[in-house]
Amino acid sequence: MRARPSRAVSLLVTSVILTGFLAPGAAARPAGADPAPGPEAAVPVLPPAASAVVDLAAIPDEPPAQPARPGGGRLFGADCDTEIDGSTVTAYCQNGYPETDLLRLHVECDRWWDVDGDGAAVAVDPAGRVELTGRCWKEVRAAWVTHRRP
Repeated sequence: MRARPSRAVSLLVTSVILTGFLAPGAAARPAGADPAPGPEAAVPVLPPAASAVVDLAAIPDEPPAQPARPGGGRLFGADCDTEIDGSTVTAYCQNGYPETDLLRLHVECDRWWDVDGDGAAVAVDPAGRVELTGRCWKEVRAAWVTHRRP
C-alpha cells in the first residue's frame, strides 16, 4: 500500500509548480520598464496630498445597540425554543402576538440515508403554546421552526 503525502508536501509541490509558471514572465520583463498600457491606464494618478483622508473622530466608538427596525410592518411570529436530544427534536413555542401563527418544524438528519422531516403546519392562537416533535433514525444535523400567517 502506498503512503499518502502529507498536506505540507502537497502545498510545497504546488507552490514550486506555480513559481515555475510565474518566473519566466518576471524574467522576460526588463528591469525599470513600464508595463504595457491597459484599461487601468486611463485612471488618473493623484498625488499623495490629494488622496482620501478619513476623519477618525467621525466614526462612533461603538455600533448602535440595536439596528433600527423597518417601519410599517407589524410584529409577528411565536417565540420558539428548540431542543435536540439524541435523535429526537422538540420545539416549545409560545405565541405572544395578537395574530394566529402557523408553525412547522423542520428536521435535517445527519446521515445521507436518513430522511429529513418537515412537520405539518400547526396553528398557534394568540397567547397559545404548542410543543412540536420530530426525529431521525440516527443523529440530527439541524432543526428549525418556520412561521407563516394563515
